[in-house]
Amino acid sequence: MTNLTLDEKKALIRMALEAREQAYAPYSDFMVGAALRAEDGRIFTGCNVENSAFTPTSCAERTALFKAVAEGVTRFTDIAVVGARRGEVNKQITSPCGDCRQALFEFGGPELNVIMAKTPDDFIERSMDELLPFGFGPSNVAGNKAVEGGGGERIFCQNW
Repeated sequence: MTNLTLDEKKALIRMALEAREQAYAPYSDFMVGAALRAEDGRIFTGCNVENSAFTPTSCAERTALFKAVAEGVTRFTDIAVVGARRGEVNKQITSPCGDCRQALFEFGGPELNVIMAKTPDDFIERSMDELLPFGFGPSNVAGNKAVEGGGGERIFCQNW
């Protein structure tokens, strides 16, 4: 599932906890942080950014993902996600919402390791395939030049 050591997983969770502190959540007071590990080892963090109209709200996972993509990084191995009401420790894990699962599947594929944590010592891990079984991804759009090479071979969006 992942090549990260226990210490590396805990460090990724701590980065997500730090990112959570930047959350803009005046409406729900539910703060979420994410730390996304690229295949090359770089880490991109994000927090949720709420909006009074709600629809334009950005989740922490997509904030981290879009930051990375904007910097040209499109291959990922792991993501840590943490969430809690402002000033509290969550009593249950926070998992990515459906939109985030779909967005993460696009760039991490079914093997992306998702670490959902309460604290660095209390977490669970699941593959994206477990969180989004039968996920719709680049391989589902056969015939699209973005997912097929010049010779007809499938390259699956160059990401996985």
